[in-house]
Amino acid sequence: MDLQLQAPRKTILVAEDTALVLNTVRMILERANFTVLAAANAGEAMRLAECANTIDLLLSDVIMPDMSAPDLALKLEEQLPNMRVILMSGYDGGKMHCLNHGWHFIQKPFVPVQLVAEINEVLNGEMCDQVTDHFDTRKTSDLSRHAYLGS
Repeated sequence: MDLQLQAPRKTILVAEDTALVLNTVRMILERANFTVLAAANAGEAMRLAECANTIDLLLSDVIMPDMSAPDLALKLEEQLPNMRVILMSGYDGGKMHCLNHGWHFIQKPFVPVQLVAEINEVLNGEMCDQVTDHFDTRKTSDLSRHAYLGS
């Protein structure tokens, strides 16, 4: 009998308040051989995270009714410091929520191959730390403002 070692399946927590999008993303990721924990809101995502052995990646809609994705990600990172984060949004400016945290972003709508490629890139890439003060958009110094605006 020929036994092959397989890498363990990665676990992705998906938080999305639109049922159709949540179910579609879950189906795409399961077909790509990921273990998926699907949550219809941030509270449910927090409960799933408490019961999970590990979560390799959080994929969350930026705007949800009970808690924003950035707040959810920050809370989950406290208990899961090695968890990667991808935020998704259909709204212009959704990427702004990722800038100061080293998180990734994917714009909705996306096609399945694009989503899976982004997830694989994030899971297989280097862990990002929070960006340096120089590019921290929360700072008000002229240097940071000019660097951000491209002046």
